[in-house]
Amino acid sequence: MSTTATLRAQLAAPGLLTMPCCFDALSARLVAEAGFPITFISGFALAAARYALPDTGLVGYAEMTAAARAIVPAVPIPVLADGDTGYGNPLNVRRTVRAYADAGVACIMLEDQQWPKRCGHTAGKQVVGRDEALARIRAALDERDAGADILIMARTDARHTHGLEEALWRARAFAEMGADITFLEAPTDRDEMARYCAEVPGHKMANMLEDGATPWLSPSQLQALGFKIAAYPLTLLSSAAFAMRAALARLAAGEAVEARLPFTELRRLTGFDAYEEALARYPSGSLD
Repeated sequence: MSTTATLRAQLAAPGLLTMPCCFDALSARLVAEAGFPITFISGFALAAARYALPDTGLVGYAEMTAAARAIVPAVPIPVLADGDTGYGNPLNVRRTVRAYADAGVACIMLEDQQWPKRCGHTAGKQVVGRDEALARIRAALDERDAGADILIMARTDARHTHGLEEALWRARAFAEMGADITFLEAPTDRDEMARYCAEVPGHKMANMLEDGATPWLSPSQLQALGFKIAAYPLTLLSSAAFAMRAALARLAAGEAVEARLPFTELRRLTGFDAYEEALARYPSGSLD
């Protein structure tokens, strides 16, 4: 069964899906080994980790598809991925959807921001008009329905620029068009989150960004409201940066770093043990 089929089954089953977001193959593997059912390639986290750049449209189609091709084979769980605006007009959107599907991504997220887009919890973002927003999602759905093995998550950032009513209208429209999941970015309080869940059909995602615009709710609270997925987009990135700073401070002070993985565990995590075991099947001795 493909990971896309697995994701469909997970969405159909009861309960909330907790989704820590990754930024490379190693962080994705840690998510899977911790027992989480899905992960998501965060555009913010990838831009930061790979290029030390802000999430302002500086990382594009080729870099995101390359990241997907590296991350998906590293884990057995469904990988969702940030597709930004689809990187152009509706035909670009279709090409992006197909490329992500070919890379093994189980679901692509597409949004209604103007390009260059930016993180949904930062100032300065703008959204396209309704017609263009709907055209993007229609193009994505057409590619899915033409045989791309991928789900479509439709995101709106209109809450920030046009208010909650417009964001709800767009999310409902996306769902009624056939989007598999919707995502209303950055509601500002629990009442807005409740309205989104009550007024928009289908599966919905909540974005739990530490220190972000949306209130932090527990998984049980999110499930009670009606969310199906709880995303944690920057938890791993910020935790990794915090730990690296602490390690560097100890090294700068001439101290050993104690809070770290043992070398034997790092070897296992990065595949050395599996590699050696597989290589042993092919002895290189003489056949004479």
